[in-house]
Amino acid sequence: MKKFANLYLTLVFLILYLPIAYLIVYSFNQGGDMNRFTGFTLENYQTLFGDSRLMLILVETFFLAFLSSLLATVIGTFGAIAIYQANRRWRTGLLSLNNVLIVAPDVMIGASFLILFTVLGFQLGMVSVLLSHVAFSIPIVVLMVLPRLQEMNHDMINAAYDLGATPFQMLREVMLPYLTPGIIVGYFMAFTYSLDDFAVTFFVTGNSFSTLSVEIYSRARKGISLEINALSTVVFLFSILLVIGYYMISQDKEDKHA
Repeated sequence: MKKFANLYLTLVFLILYLPIAYLIVYSFNQGGDMNRFTGFTLENYQTLFGDSRLMLILVETFFLAFLSSLLATVIGTFGAIAIYQANRRWRTGLLSLNNVLIVAPDVMIGASFLILFTVLGFQLGMVSVLLSHVAFSIPIVVLMVLPRLQEMNHDMINAAYDLGATPFQMLREVMLPYLTPGIIVGYFMAFTYSLDDFAVTFFVTGNSFSTLSVEIYSRARKGISLEINALSTVVFLFSILLVIGYYMISQDKEDKHA
């Protein structure tokens, strides 16, 4: 059984990572396409870093992901606390509303935001994309933080109040430190969703602002160049650094609690 499990996991990882490895290898291809590897070159990366428009979009995309994740994490954390403290009837209703944005199709969400911004006369651009990303990231943060709240020993809160702590002091000294692992997970999940979102962003991006997913889609319609391979490689390596950073932060938090 153990051998079968190991074989299954190996097969799954091969299916997941072989296409990525294929993409990375051909980002160094001298031939200019993915039909045949003709030789090693860094020309595709030179073209990538020389493309000022693409570099600007790359920076703006990551800035958007960082900012929207930060805002969504703050709102989602306090939203989870509010849901947790609500009575059973309100808790069920609020949690159901929270889950709607997760199970709803992205196309429907994007079209809804587009209609809303149009009715309000709101100009489409970075702000509209930011608001949309914050909105669909909040439910993710709530679902990451709420289980941590449900595991929390309520006697810790009562003890803080018995010692004379104000609600703000209890929140700062007791609740938020305990919720930190869930908050970190929520932030990284929100960051990932924001970074790779296409459907919602496509509806609300406008003509003055673009993200990597929308830009790659636009360029792919004209034929994918190896510059896109190079860009995908850079983003993939940056994502690995984020994962390593996440595990280092998580391990540090666990060591402090231990």
